[in-house]
Amino acid sequence: QEQLVESGGGLVQAGGSLRLSCAASGSIFSIGSMGWYRQAPGKQRELVAIVVGGGVTNYSDSVKGRFTISRDIAQNTVYLQMNSLLPEDTAVYYCNAKGVYSRGRLYSELWGQGTQVTVSS
Repeated sequence: QEQLVESGGGLVQAGGSLRLSCAASGSIFSIGSMGWYRQAPGKQRELVAIVVGGGVTNYSDSVKGRFTISRDIAQNTVYLQMNSLLPEDTAVYYCNAKGVYSRGRLYSELWGQGTQVTVSS
C-alpha cells in the first residue's frame, strides 16, 4: 500500500534542532512534489516547506533561514532539518506528497500520519 511514514519528532528546548524524515512506501514510480505542513492547536494547517521535481523549494516566511527541506528522489524520501527552533514551531508536522505514480495509478495526494514537535522555552 502506498503510504507516507514520518519520523524524527520529539521534545527539544528553544534553540535546538530536529530532523524530520518522511519516506513513501510502496511500488513508487515517481512523485511530483513532497513537502511538510504543520498544525498547532487552535490553528489552521499551514505549509512549512515544499520541494518540487528536481529541487525547486519554497518556504514559509516564518521558517526561512532556519529550516531546510531536501529530497532524495531515488529513495522517495523528504527531510526537514529544523534549526533554531522556537516555541511557536510547536505543532504536529505532516508529510505530504502530490502526483504519486505507483503501479500504473496516479494518486493526487498522500498524507502522513503526523509527528509531534514540541519546543519548550
